[in-house]
Amino acid sequence: MLLKNKTAIVTGGGRDIGRACVMRLAEEGARVAINYHSSSEGADSAVTEIKAAGGDAFAMRGDMMDQTDVDALVTATQEHFGERIDVLVHVTGGLVARKKISEMDIDHWNTVMDLNTTSLFRMVKAVEPYMPEGSAIVPIASQAGRDGGGPGAIAYATSKGAVMTMSRGMAKEFGPRIRVNALCPGMIDTDFHNVFTKPEVRTHVANASPVRREGTSMDCANLVVFLASDQSAFMTGACVDINGGMLFS
Repeated sequence: MLLKNKTAIVTGGGRDIGRACVMRLAEEGARVAINYHSSSEGADSAVTEIKAAGGDAFAMRGDMMDQTDVDALVTATQEHFGERIDVLVHVTGGLVARKKISEMDIDHWNTVMDLNTTSLFRMVKAVEPYMPEGSAIVPIASQAGRDGGGPGAIAYATSKGAVMTMSRGMAKEFGPRIRVNALCPGMIDTDFHNVFTKPEVRTHVANASPVRREGTSMDCANLVVFLASDQSAFMTGACVDINGGMLFS
């Protein structure tokens, strides 16, 4: 097992990419603290499945834009698993709504930035003091952070670009004790695209990609496990594309 006896926190772990990360981390031996905001069913079922397989996990609701909830998650993790926290996978984030600059007010801008970037800052600041030598932080960024995103996604793309830059900076600041590598997913089959992307656009992107399909949450989770484990011990500060070949960087 790649993460035997490690403690991991996954924010946004109740559905899609986050839940897949939870399950793969647990399969590799990690004890997993699952944060969710509205996806209690997915988080609770993950705990049930992990415990049935002989692992250990708990789920806790919290808003990662609220420092009180962030601190409560870290405290609960330490109460369940001990003071040491080895892995942070930060999936919390979202588009909120597609709005052009002409349609956007400052409240929308601030909400998107807080949800995608400031939430990461809050979690890292709370967790970092408890991360020992050999720990890993894996933020979820986006292909949008490289290419500017689709229509009405400027705020989202900007926030994810900031996540990428922050990941590089943290790699320098926290190394060699903690490695930091971000994922940049492209078209992944999740509720994000169910809500915000037209079906014909998804079909076109999938057919235009070299692999001729959308990605899956498990595709992303497998990469997260690699980046969280010692198998990627010589990688830090990387923003790793996972998009089926739609964008090379």
